[in-house]
Amino acid sequence: MSRLARTAGLTDVQEEILSTVRDFVDKEIIPVATSLEHRDEYPTEIVEGLKELGLFGLMIPEEYGGLGESLLTYALCVEEIARGWMSVSGIINTHFIVAYMLKQHGTQEQKDTFLPRMALGEVRGAFSMSEPGLGSDVSAITSKGVREGDEYVLDGQKMWLTNGGTSTLVAVLCRSDEGHPEGTAPHKSMTTFLVEKEAGFGEVRPGLTIPGKIDKMGYKGVDTTELIMDGLRIPANRVLGGTTGRGFYQMMDGVEVGRVNVAARGCGVAQRAFELGVSYAQQRQTFGKPIAQHQAIQFKLAEMATKVEAAHAMMVNAARKKDSGERNDLEAGMAKYLASEYCKEVVEDAFRIHGGYGFSKEYEIERLYREAPMLLIGEGTAEIQKMIIGRRLLEEYRLQG
Repeated sequence: MSRLARTAGLTDVQEEILSTVRDFVDKEIIPVATSLEHRDEYPTEIVEGLKELGLFGLMIPEEYGGLGESLLTYALCVEEIARGWMSVSGIINTHFIVAYMLKQHGTQEQKDTFLPRMALGEVRGAFSMSEPGLGSDVSAITSKGVREGDEYVLDGQKMWLTNGGTSTLVAVLCRSDEGHPEGTAPHKSMTTFLVEKEAGFGEVRPGLTIPGKIDKMGYKGVDTTELIMDGLRIPANRVLGGTTGRGFYQMMDGVEVGRVNVAARGCGVAQRAFELGVSYAQQRQTFGKPIAQHQAIQFKLAEMATKVEAAHAMMVNAARKKDSGERNDLEAGMAKYLASEYCKEVVEDAFRIHGGYGFSKEYEIERLYREAPMLLIGEGTAEIQKMIIGRRLLEEYRLQG
């Protein structure tokens, strides 16, 4: 096990889970990740392996068939998985956000219906906020849900849906003006709807279409799609929590989990980049000795390792804060911001250490170089994180009098 990114105070159970995941990553993910990524192929066998390990139920309470583990355990597992291939960590991220939202905000009937099957990986979750005309500006959502008797009719177009094709349950944020008079603040007239669908592409249920995968620079393998609702009818009991107008707060609660996840992904990718860089530096020779013996490379390795360690510490702090039940938007924002920025820098330094070979698709660092930028955008851009951090700091340090 690497000396870097160690976590103090873990239980024996947590250590055992992490050891199992690390072994799975080393044996089942790293050897095939680059070839699958270059083919943009969904990692079916890897996902089946994650099901067998019980990872789809990691944070789902034991009463629903899950392992009942903490966000910290989940984040550390994500860190290990992203070290192998970031796309795999994305496959489980949206699943866990939906499971977390159900656990925290769902009605008892919704929990009983979905959580046991989600724990087994039989139901696979995805969530959807973004639209073609907006990203971080959630208040500008135009998709609508209108009540008609015992149903809601949903119309609108969503964008950047991770697991759009493979998921069978999507938490979709829409406007719902029912019971919310004109002039109500936008975030108070939003509702999260639980939309069940078939896996696949095209019309996956009447009124719901999942177009084909969006072709991306990196983050391949995992399916990223649009979601188009045109007269989609769902039962009224599929409003998350049973009450309209709470969707924004439910989604933001889930996004805090997602930001810890993205921070963990950044830590994992940075760790792998460091491993590749330090290994290559000891094999490549220039001027009669390994480049690792040149001071310039040693300085670079020192900076990379320090960034890996710092990002990991902030990610762990954010996860523990959320587990304690305290508000963690400040810590999650800081962790996501720092880990994603440091990940980009560590990957670029490892790329530079590889020299010309880093530009070759035969070397793993080429894949990491294309994957790291997604972390700068996912779950809110760096600029959004800094807005959140700045506002929270002003709340904490408000002048008196």
